[in-house]
This record gives sequence, C-alpha cells and structure tokens, in this order.
Amino acid sequence: MSIDASLDPSLDTSLVKSISHRTPDTDDQYRALLRSLRRRKGFGLIFIQAAPAKATELIAQVRQDLPQKHIEVLQLEQPIDKLLPLIEQLPDRDKINILFIQGIERSLTDYIRPGYGGQGDYYTLDTVPPILSHLNQQRDSLRDRFPHLCFVFVLPRFALKFFIHRAPDFFDWRAGIYDFPSDGEILMQSSEQVLAAGDYNQYLSLSHAERLDQIHAIQALLDEPSLPVDKRVSLWLEQGLVWAVDRAYELALTCFNQAIHYKPDYHEAWNNRGVALSDLGRKEEAISSYDQALAIKPTLHEAWYNRGNALSDLGRKEEAISSYDQALEIKPDKYNAWYNRGDVLQELGRYEDALASYDRAIALKSDYHFPHKSRGTVLMQLGRYDEALTSFDCAIALKPDYATAHYDKARCLAHQGNIAATVETLQQAIALKPDYRDLAQMEADFDRVRSDERFQSLIEA
Repeated sequence: MSIDASLDPSLDTSLVKSISHRTPDTDDQYRALLRSLRRRKGFGLIFIQAAPAKATELIAQVRQDLPQKHIEVLQLEQPIDKLLPLIEQLPDRDKINILFIQGIERSLTDYIRPGYGGQGDYYTLDTVPPILSHLNQQRDSLRDRFPHLCFVFVLPRFALKFFIHRAPDFFDWRAGIYDFPSDGEILMQSSEQVLAAGDYNQYLSLSHAERLDQIHAIQALLDEPSLPVDKRVSLWLEQGLVWAVDRAYELALTCFNQAIHYKPDYHEAWNNRGVALSDLGRKEEAISSYDQALAIKPTLHEAWYNRGNALSDLGRKEEAISSYDQALEIKPDKYNAWYNRGDVLQELGRYEDALASYDRAIALKSDYHFPHKSRGTVLMQLGRYDEALTSFDCAIALKPDYATAHYDKARCLAHQGNIAATVETLQQAIALKPDYRDLAQMEADFDRVRSDERFQSLIEA
C-alpha cells in the first residue's frame, strides 16, 4: 500500500512528493538530513519515515557523522498519551542537541480501523489518538520548554500518515521529511522474522498490547513500497490472523481481502476470510468464501470443516453433515469435526449415529471435554442414565467449571429420582451459571423431583 496513492488531495504537492515512494536516492536523502541536523541550532521538528531496522542503522550513522552534536534516543516501549513529561525526565536534557524519538507508533496502533474500500485508511477517521491531540495542543509548549532541542520523529509509514491527517497543527511546523525505504535484504530478513514470530495458537496466548506490537511490526513492512509481492501476501494473511485472535473481525476481513487482491488463488486467505465473515454473522458469504477456497484446493479440510459449521448455523443440517464427512475423508483424525458432526446428528434425532461420532472424537482426543458432555446428553435421551452419568463425570473431571455438564448431570439424576444428588449437582451448576436457577423452574426433566422441598428451596432461593 503506497502512501502517496491515498493522501488527502488538499495536501500541497511538495508534501506529497516528499513522502512518496518516488524519493531521491537514499544517499541523497541521508546527505540532506545530515545537512539539516548539522546546521540546525535550537528547536526544530524533523520527520523520518523508516522501518525499525532501518531506523536503528540510520541513527547509528548519524551519531558517527555528527560527533559534535549531543544525540540521544527516546525509545518508547509502551503506548503513551503525553510526550512532554517524558522529555522532562531525561537526564542532562539541557545538553541534548538532537533527540530521536522512536516507538510512538505504539500509541497509534489501537486506533487502526477498516478504511474506505477496505484500504486501511484508518488515519482519516475523526477520532484523534490522545498522543496526537497532546502534540497538537502542546506544540508551543514544546518549543518554549525545549528551545535548544531538535526533535526527530522516526516513524513507519502508517504512523506518518497519522501525523499528516490527525496532527496537522503539529506537523505544520516540520522542518523536513526524509524517506528511507528499507533495502531488499533488510525487508526480506524483517519479513521472515515477523512471520516466524508467531502462529494462530501463539497469538491466542498474547495480551492485547502484545498483539498490537505484532500488528504495527507487520504494518511497517506492508507500507514499504519495495516489499516483494509474496511477502506482502503472507504479511496481510498474518495480520489478519492477529486481528482475528483479537476479535477485530472487520479488520481481519480487510487483511484477508488484501491478501486475495494480490493473490486471487490464495486458498488459505479465502478460508480465513470465510471464518471472519462467519464470526461477523455473515454465514452465506462465509460459505461462498469457503467454496472459493475449495475450488482452488479441494483437499483443504479446514474449509470443509468451517463450511459445515456455517451450514449448521444456518439450519442446513444435512448439508453440514456432508461437509463434515468431506473433511473427515481428507483428515480422519480431525476430532473437532467428529464432535460437531455428532452435535448435528443429535439435533436431527439420530442418536446412535451421534454417539458413534462422539466416540470417534473421544478416541482421538480423550481430554476433549465437549464430546463427553454431549455423549452424556444423548445417552440421557436414550434412557441410558448410568452411562450418561459416567460421561458427565468425565466431562466435569476434565473441566470442573463446566456449568452445562453439571446442569445436564442434575437433569439425569432427576430422571433417576435421586433428589439429594440432583439438588447438590444443580446447586453446583447454579453457582457456576446463575441463569440455571430460572431454567430449572421450567425444565421438564426435573418434574419427578419438583415437589420435593429441597428442590423448591433451591430454585426459589
């Protein structure tokens, strides 16, 4: 995504040219930056567009080439709302001539939203990130309190867009903008590092802040005009995965659409796009996306499985079973497909078939608590109460806070007329999920014990 193609047309032409990827040679840019820093005496604002790896290299070179200047770096590791207090806390700040500021993009990533046409034009929103509002308002204070300091903001391209559009008062005071695209080798290395840093399961273990760190690292690479297409495609997919884990499904969808734009036959992107659409409740569109993935790669078991889930949600149960069967033909050990298939069969009243599916799921993954509970529910429907209780106990042993398993076990005990155990188990279910108290009042499975004072005392408490 090139920065110049999406700039506000109202910006002056010189600005557009200065931050376009059509910049002069990098050596010329560096010489111009060095001249500006060498001549500057006192306050100034300079903006450098560079990816983190390139920025580190650049700052080291400036230190070497300007030994007469006292140069420091303020590295921001966490999001901030205010910059001035941090500058006040710097040791020997009155002796500093040039202060490079890195990491301010961490304060902007949380404001990324899907843009017009899915192009990620998040910087055009009316919402102003607090750090940019602070800089807009404190521009004069920054100059008056630090008249000896030249501030050099080192930003990835997406963060520079934020400054242009959401901090115009502050940005208007710029003394220069310098663009340093990463060279091909650095881009390749950085891309590989980011892509190797995690996968879907690893992203699940990260905090929201850690996911945002990964997102802005990816975005910085995506904004590099010279990024090879194959890496661009992989990074869009990766960013979509991070957003999906963070439950930002619209943003995930935008990323998967971008991956497909660059590689229309990317079956993984079509599949993941379907998942995002399904999470947004757009089931029919999700199925179409899975169909696209399967047209490209008919053996993609994930797409068959996800398609089955979407069809089931739409009430198209027989079609859902067919999709699960396709997934299982390709990958017979896909335990979650056996489990979901069992649930659909149970809903259709095909209890023996459902039991067989649950048994397959349990045989493949015995510590998977869901099929144990569902197996118990089917056995209860068949009147096989002792077997049902064994299954409920297995589910509870695996997940003691599994409220539904406690509740269904209480229903089963009620069928056996075991009032003491029913009340005790129902009490555990209610403690985990208070809604079960009201549900129990209407549950026909409790009719056999309903008149007992102990049961009445519990549900009326």
